[in-house]
Amino acid sequence: MLQQSARQRYEALKQHREHFLDRAQECSELTIPSLLPPDGFHSSTDLYNPFQSVGARGVNNLSSKLLLLLLPPNAPFFRLSIAGDAKKDLDQQKEIKSEVEKSLATIEREVSSKIEQLALRVSVFEALKHLIVAGNVLTYLPKKGSMRVFPLSNFVCKRDASGNILEIIIKETIHPTYLDTATLEKLQQQEEYKPDEQCDLYTHIYKLDDKKFYTCQEVKGFKIESSIGDYPVDSLPYQALRMVRVDNEDYGRSYVEEFLGDLKSLEGLSQALVESAAASSKVVFMVRPNSVTRKKDLAQTRNGDIITGSAEDVAVLQSQKQYDLQVVERSIGKLEERMSYAFLLNTAIQRDAERVTAQEIRYMAQQLETAMGGIYSLLSQEFQLPLVTILMKRMASANEIPTLPKGSVQPTIITGVEALGRGNDLQKLREFVAEIGNLAQINPAIAQSLNSQDLIKRIATGLGIETEGLIKTEEQLAQEQEEAQSQMEDQQMMGMAEKAVAPAVAGAMKQQQEG
Repeated sequence: MLQQSARQRYEALKQHREHFLDRAQECSELTIPSLLPPDGFHSSTDLYNPFQSVGARGVNNLSSKLLLLLLPPNAPFFRLSIAGDAKKDLDQQKEIKSEVEKSLATIEREVSSKIEQLALRVSVFEALKHLIVAGNVLTYLPKKGSMRVFPLSNFVCKRDASGNILEIIIKETIHPTYLDTATLEKLQQQEEYKPDEQCDLYTHIYKLDDKKFYTCQEVKGFKIESSIGDYPVDSLPYQALRMVRVDNEDYGRSYVEEFLGDLKSLEGLSQALVESAAASSKVVFMVRPNSVTRKKDLAQTRNGDIITGSAEDVAVLQSQKQYDLQVVERSIGKLEERMSYAFLLNTAIQRDAERVTAQEIRYMAQQLETAMGGIYSLLSQEFQLPLVTILMKRMASANEIPTLPKGSVQPTIITGVEALGRGNDLQKLREFVAEIGNLAQINPAIAQSLNSQDLIKRIATGLGIETEGLIKTEEQLAQEQEEAQSQMEDQQMMGMAEKAVAPAVAGAMKQQQEG
């Protein structure tokens, strides 16, 4: 590998990508043709126009829903927690635990704010469409600027048996003026150099050892010196994402590929319906040979004109395909229904009304997370966690957040599958409390066996609410109870004193009056 140039290595790995790319282009043709156009495509080339829109609507709808799961607006998708030996030390020092958690919450907000500043949702939405259609996409988060997205046709990769990236090569077609001055001077010294001719730029990333990735760019057979560098394994800004993972394969499978049979059938039937409807809508008049009615008079007549002829001489040609078209329409309807469920286009979980309750919205979110749980699991490990890790290291280097001890803090994803698990626990907890309430109507003593403090904390955890400063601690409750008891004792003493003093005062006032 080290003896080969980036271009040679790209051409060698390209052979293993071909059948994945062919399937991806087929899926793209039936959904969004512009995502992965065929080989040799230019801006002036016309793309295939599908006869149905279910594929495009399904991909856009599914991408939007996945985007809400991966990068939810106005809410962090991760939480920082203390790990390792630091967690044991912190548990022994409960007096500073709250301060540490507040600091971690501040870091979470800063990282979430950074994600908003980078405007990652636009690039992530594009990447998700490629994942759904092609099953593979490469994202690159530069130190400056927004995230870049490379389709499957622009990169090759190699993985180990566990699915970890070993090598990535990106091929871009650029104009020489985009290169740095030193590289441009080397290009100009070559005999075949043409100022207006575009050239291929190769970006080679491969694993040196268990700790680092080596990166370098190559153009016209020589390396660009300014591009040579390395990255730690956990901070690689290049992420080769997959939709469906298959063991011992360098590339993933797409979501559309699993429903390609239905899409092909829908495309064929839709085309047949459109063409048959166009043929059926054609009106052709037939005139009997040697009849009194002349064809010329029939063709040139206007509304209200009087011509010589017989109505029996004229007939209208009809295709008589109404029954066949009805069969095609029923088949299309069944296929569209299946595809709607596959791409979450159905609205069965939401009422068609002007006002939709908050409970219905939560139910919709739960249904979405349930349907997308399998797809989301892989993306949370290969996209969300690396994204948080990269941003935290870059922000720490730029002094935007404090530098944390290595291995002491780890991010945890709190959306998607994890949120679904909390939601299920919350639902079971609500059912349990409801049953206890029903039993308490029969025997009130049953409700007293519940630990109200623990119940409140579990409900807050299920809802994803931070309870720090919101729920009173046991010490605060004990202090308030002591203060209330002391106040009650003081009131009792005052009452007793009033009772003791009242007769004496009344007697003194009586003596004064008599005197």
